Amino acid sequence: MALTLMHNPHCPTSVHALDALTDAGHDVTVRKYLLVAERLSESEVRSLAERVQGDPVDALIRRDKKYRDLGLDADGLPLDEVVAILLEHPALLQRPILDDGTNVVIGRPRERQRAWAAAGRAVVGEA
Repeated sequence: MALTLMHNPHCPTSVHALDALTDAGHDVTVRKYLLVAERLSESEVRSLAERVQGDPVDALIRRDKKYRDLGLDADGLPLDEVVAILLEHPALLQRPILDDGTNVVIGRPRERQRAWAAAGRAVVGEA
C-alpha cells in the first residue's frame, strides 16, 4: 500500500506523524505541499477533499490566523468552494494528512498517527 503524507516540516504535529510512520518501518512519500514545486494540483486537492474522513471542509485549518484574516466561514461549504480555497491558499490545508490511496485521514489528534503507524494505512481510530 502506497502511503503519501501531506507534510509541513515546520509543524511539530506533522514531523511527529512522519517520524511515527518511518519508525514503524513504512515507506512514505512525503509531499511538502507548501513548496511551489510540490503544490497539489486541482485534481489532487479535489481527491483529498472527497476522500477525507469527515466533511470536505475538515481539510481546512479553520483556527489559523490566515483563515480569520480572510474572513472565511467554511462551515457547510460545498466541495468546489473548499477546493477553490485550498488552491488559492495552500497553507490552509490541514496537516498532517495521510493518503493511503483509498482513505485520507487528518493526523489530529496525535493518537491517529500511532494508529497509522501500527496499521500501515490511513485509519481514524486506534489500531
